[in-house]
Amino acid sequence: MSARPAAGPDELHALVRTAAARRPQAPAVHDGDRTLSYTELDRRADAFAAALRGLGIRPGDRVLLWAEKSAELVALMQGTLRAGAVYVPVAPTNPPARLLRIAASCRPALIVTDGVAERDPATNDWADRHPGAVLSELDGDPAAAPWYRSAPDELAYILYTSGSTGEPKGVCISHRNALAFVRWAAAETKLHGDDRLANHAPFNFDLSVFDLYGAFLAGAAVDLVPTALAYVPERLVELLDDTRGVTVWYSVPSALLLMMRQAGLLDREPPAALRVCVFAGEPFPVRDVRRLRAAWPEVRMFNWYGPTETNVCTSYEVTAADLDRERPLPIGRAASDASLALDPPDAEEGEIVVTGPTVMLGYWGRPAQDGPYRTGDIGRWDDDGNLEYVGRRDAMVKVRGHRVELGEIEAALAAHPDVAAVAVLVVGSGLDARLHAVVVPGPQGAPGLLALKGHCAARLARYMIIDSVSTVAELPRTANGKTDRAALLATLTG
Repeated sequence: MSARPAAGPDELHALVRTAAARRPQAPAVHDGDRTLSYTELDRRADAFAAALRGLGIRPGDRVLLWAEKSAELVALMQGTLRAGAVYVPVAPTNPPARLLRIAASCRPALIVTDGVAERDPATNDWADRHPGAVLSELDGDPAAAPWYRSAPDELAYILYTSGSTGEPKGVCISHRNALAFVRWAAAETKLHGDDRLANHAPFNFDLSVFDLYGAFLAGAAVDLVPTALAYVPERLVELLDDTRGVTVWYSVPSALLLMMRQAGLLDREPPAALRVCVFAGEPFPVRDVRRLRAAWPEVRMFNWYGPTETNVCTSYEVTAADLDRERPLPIGRAASDASLALDPPDAEEGEIVVTGPTVMLGYWGRPAQDGPYRTGDIGRWDDDGNLEYVGRRDAMVKVRGHRVELGEIEAALAAHPDVAAVAVLVVGSGLDARLHAVVVPGPQGAPGLLALKGHCAARLARYMIIDSVSTVAELPRTANGKTDRAALLATLTG
């Protein structure tokens, strides 16, 4: 058998191999009752790399992954990189219609599923347009595995986010982009080999990058939280309280709020093993942050900020000094070697602009990102030099921790034959935020809420399905002809 190719220092897929050489029998991935050691994960990744190469996958090809979280899926992601291909994770809650739109964008050489009915290539018509394979049937000879030597600025993975035109946008992340964040985050949280990171976020959400690759960089373990349990607060509290010893938690605030409000997270002793709690993705109400900080005095706590296009670019550590805070929690100072600016620079508030090694390569199928990334978020500096998040300057919002372009939901609803026009609004905030559709009925009258929910479910991710609906004869317009969302919102909340 020939010697295994050496891993390069700036390859994302080198982390597992390096950890396997350093800590071969240490746990790498906990998946329910199954645990893969680093040696086992390394071998499974090689087997998948060989299988993909046997199917004709070549460097630069996209491999779309539409499956539930599992240790095998983690290994396949690693194997895809080792074959030089690009992985494109799509949450299993996405319906086939949205999968097809993502596939039409990135043109995958292969779609890998977990064989669940609607995702099974043998029983669904999406497979007529794209080659498909079932995860459990992919296997190859680890000894024959390729190892593609990736350059730092080569594409590693694509994360599809909600698009303002109604079509999902593919955020292209290089090895350099991901590693710049992971190395910073591991140092900031002082990750070490005995840590156990809870992976709450789906793999298509950039929060998962820290859970997986932070663990691999440190030779630590990642504990996969199944999608079905991600918002079941009692089970999440059990995960923190049980003997598995989770030491690092990272999630959207919505998950922590559910655990606090519905499962008595703070009505018990602090989790014995937990040493770091990180939240990101949406504002965390300051009154609830104060409660959490007071209840867990020995746990380091961070508020991270950054769009998918930059991953984390600011960080704020919540300390005992924040127990008396009344203002919203800052998003902090520059992280991941980023440089931050506000535009216009001399105004009290301005758009947050990011420069640095984590800024994406660009959107798939569009021109490469050139220069600083304009986030579309409005910020201001506080008296201590920390950045405060003020709000959005467009129609992109955060609902239950997920980034949502209202335009994508509106485009889906507008395709309903009985919808003449539609605007989608966010009513409420934080954990209570809901998606409300204001519909101008078509000639046959207005469709009901259940009909519109079903229409959304066939086209959109679950978190993008509307919660309520009302009708109007005409949508109000601003002076420049755009939908007057403020006027609509005032009629709903006034």
